[in-house]
Amino acid sequence: MAAGPGGGASRGAPRIVDVAALAGVSPGTASKALNGTGQLRQQTVDRVRAAADQLGFTPDGAGRTLRSGRSFIVGVITTDSVGRFTLPVLLGAEDALGAGDMALLLCDTRDDPVREQHHLRKLAARRVDGILVTGRRTDPRPPLGPLAPGVPVVHAFQPSARPGDTSVVVDDAGGAAEAARHLLDLGRRRIAHVTGWREHHSASARASAVVEALGGPGAGVLAGEPLFGEWTEQWGRQAVDVLLARHPDLDGITCGSDQVARGVCDRLRELGRSVPGDVAVTGVDDWEVMALASRPPLTTVDLRLQEVGRTAARLLLDAVEGRPVPERTVVPSRLVLRASTLGA
Repeated sequence: MAAGPGGGASRGAPRIVDVAALAGVSPGTASKALNGTGQLRQQTVDRVRAAADQLGFTPDGAGRTLRSGRSFIVGVITTDSVGRFTLPVLLGAEDALGAGDMALLLCDTRDDPVREQHHLRKLAARRVDGILVTGRRTDPRPPLGPLAPGVPVVHAFQPSARPGDTSVVVDDAGGAAEAARHLLDLGRRRIAHVTGWREHHSASARASAVVEALGGPGAGVLAGEPLFGEWTEQWGRQAVDVLLARHPDLDGITCGSDQVARGVCDRLRELGRSVPGDVAVTGVDDWEVMALASRPPLTTVDLRLQEVGRTAARLLLDAVEGRPVPERTVVPSRLVLRASTLGA
């Protein structure tokens, strides 16, 4: 046996049996804990991983792949080239997949069907265990093209248009309705809604939910029909001019996005209208770049995109293991209260 730096015999690399002995479990249990397989208690998994870290044990990835017939890689197909929605979804997915020692391989299709097919072929060549599909809109998208038999697919944020596919979606309607009810609870009685493109599912779903939450057109609370436009601050500023010309007594505005809401707040301030003293404003997304930089900071709907990613990844792991998964899962939203409705 070769001598170590101190003159004594050097030890070889730690083995799975060493990890098992330190953790007080069988080698088979230690292997399952490190591979994310089997039905183990979380305490056991944590103890095994702590022992592996203490010993500096590194699993043999190639050997594990040969033994299991799996690649331990998940492909991600996205149309969100900017990453505004995909990145938080991926952060959540990585939380769940990392616990199973799975790696993510990101493929951006840029809304090009040919590029998407190219990526699918590459993922098939890598023998990925499953595929997550996401995008920048909540409109249902066409299903993926032909896949290798047995490769499960889960859609996150952007659902599949094909019945039977597994999709995890945000609660567009529930979040928008909660924001509208919040303004009612504050005593606001002339409330308008400003949002993005009418043809976008998120805009139409949120607008319909706001109208319903405010009691409909005949309730006397809704200040005109929802205004559809662009997902921009510029549109938010323009919408304020339109609204105040029609409804000078306006005291609340719900917006379909934080970007629109920030433009609304800017224009109200320019016109000498206090937010929230004169007009309370809400957004959707809880995009900190917009929500916290707004003056005042925005009360907004957090769509919980990281939880969407975590949930989708857990379902994908279940599908990889052969367990049944639901067709549609809705992740509840959360209203984040800030100064644009509550004041300083």
